Amino acid sequence: MKSYETYIFDLDGTLLNTIDDLAASTNYALRTNGLPECTVSEVQTYVGNGVRKLMERAVPDGDRNPKFNDAYAAFRQHYSEHNMDLTTPYPGIIDMLKEMRDKGKRIAVVSNKFYLATKSLCDHFFSGLVEVAIGERESIRKKPAPDTVVEALRQLDVSKDNAVYVGDSDVDILTANNCGIPCISVLWGFRSREFLLSHGATTFVSRPEELLAWD
Repeated sequence: MKSYETYIFDLDGTLLNTIDDLAASTNYALRTNGLPECTVSEVQTYVGNGVRKLMERAVPDGDRNPKFNDAYAAFRQHYSEHNMDLTTPYPGIIDMLKEMRDKGKRIAVVSNKFYLATKSLCDHFFSGLVEVAIGERESIRKKPAPDTVVEALRQLDVSKDNAVYVGDSDVDILTANNCGIPCISVLWGFRSREFLLSHGATTFVSRPEELLAWD
């Protein structure tokens, strides 16, 4: 089994269970603009491509709806204030990251969540464990473009030769492919094994501690 020295993690559905806060902010934005609300299960299928795409999927007719911009702004404001209300690390994540750190592994997070939320969540939950946290911002293309992973590797000052991407979605699989690095798909996140297989996943873990087998 190949040994990896650098682990690039997705955030939502991989390290953190964020779905209840995402759904709460989505429904706040919809409700305050007189739009129909979504179930948590529906919101779970909408995430992965950034918050704008989430709201395009949640708002009827997407960004063609005259209320879209107001709903999108309401989501961003509400989520920036409430992104830690219900969010928690998945069981075993903290211990897994601590063991990786103690073994000298390099650890980064690359997310399509907007930058300030990505940074604040990583600082709050993973202080001293995650070296680099990169979220969506205007100056860099978001996943599945390789740019944010390339930037994480640059900030870590490592090559991609011994790096792996760990995520829970089809976006993560495509991101890893676009970067030319392997992808490990987790099965505790927002997508099923069958969905991931249909989008090209080849390697799975069912529990965070299984990632340590690649050490």
